[in-house]
Amino acid sequence: MTKKMRVLHVYKSYFPETQGGLEEAIRQICLGTSFHGITNEVFTLAKTPHPGLLETKEARVWRSKSWFTVASCNFTGFSGMRLFYRLAREVDLVHYHYPWPFGDLLHLTSRINKPCVVTYHSDIVRQKMLLPVYRPIMRRFLDSAEAIVATSPNYALTSPVLQKYKRKVTVIPLGVDASTMNSVPSGLLKRWKERVGSDFFLFIGVFRYYKGLPYLIEAVRGTRLQVIIVGTGPEERKVRKLARDMENVRFVGAVDDADKFALLKLARCVVLPSNRRSEAFGLVLLEGAAFDKPLITTEIATGTSYVNIADETGLVVPHSDPLALRAAMQRLAVDDYLADRLGRANKQRLEAMFTSKDVGKQYAELYARIK
Repeated sequence: MTKKMRVLHVYKSYFPETQGGLEEAIRQICLGTSFHGITNEVFTLAKTPHPGLLETKEARVWRSKSWFTVASCNFTGFSGMRLFYRLAREVDLVHYHYPWPFGDLLHLTSRINKPCVVTYHSDIVRQKMLLPVYRPIMRRFLDSAEAIVATSPNYALTSPVLQKYKRKVTVIPLGVDASTMNSVPSGLLKRWKERVGSDFFLFIGVFRYYKGLPYLIEAVRGTRLQVIIVGTGPEERKVRKLARDMENVRFVGAVDDADKFALLKLARCVVLPSNRRSEAFGLVLLEGAAFDKPLITTEIATGTSYVNIADETGLVVPHSDPLALRAAMQRLAVDDYLADRLGRANKQRLEAMFTSKDVGKQYAELYARIK
């Protein structure tokens, strides 16, 4: 048991206003560290932060108003900054989730003498034109961190930024609690089976530019491969338009956890066709593993190829290649033995490496070292 400690997590968005892999990663870290004497709080922004304080299972969530967004970076006003300064002074350690450039500024302007950890979830990929302006701030922020966490050795080795901070980088993966997922009510499972069938290929995620959904749709065009797509997001209109005449692609929108778990149980395989390094880990791959599902991912030199080991837990294909993606899907569609073998190995790897409790233990030990 680690000595009791209060930790403040800092990121631009969080549940319930936004639903995404990074938000889920923060939740799982909070849940995992709570087993080891850590009390967690979250500082975040929301367009409608009412109520301003949410009491959740994993943390107390403090929400300030998001006044505007520039290049995917949310900004708050003086009241939000004052709230952050107060919270940061009250806790034992501040845990930033990168990238959020305004979070860098909050840290640098607060001048709070508290140890801080940065979980480096992703390089800045799309906003490269702004990097010359932002880089000095980023460097001061990362220089000031006692520890920087990469979520996979793959990302630590391939990120130009992390290569400059080798001495303070440690690898702690993301994790999930599979024990909370598998109890899917039979009635819910039946309703989804009547609606979408079973044995389909499943995509779950926010519709963002780097998710590679156009390649997934092109991969199954003219085939009998059935695809269920879960989620919403900024690319939704474009993606739906690409599949508007296709009967084998179905969109079910955003769903809650119970519905997501029912779909995972019914699926044959989880597909993540991302084509940019913004997809740094792919937490949904662990959710697939919790249900003994094989995976199909693309090679983008990030944590997706750390979670999904080619020909061991799933298949890995070149990114942005619909023909290669189609071939992998067709292979798993007809080979029951292969799908079962990969799925079982995927579950075993999850239990050995990616449980939220074990990940929480690693973070708790890191916190104790730098505190």
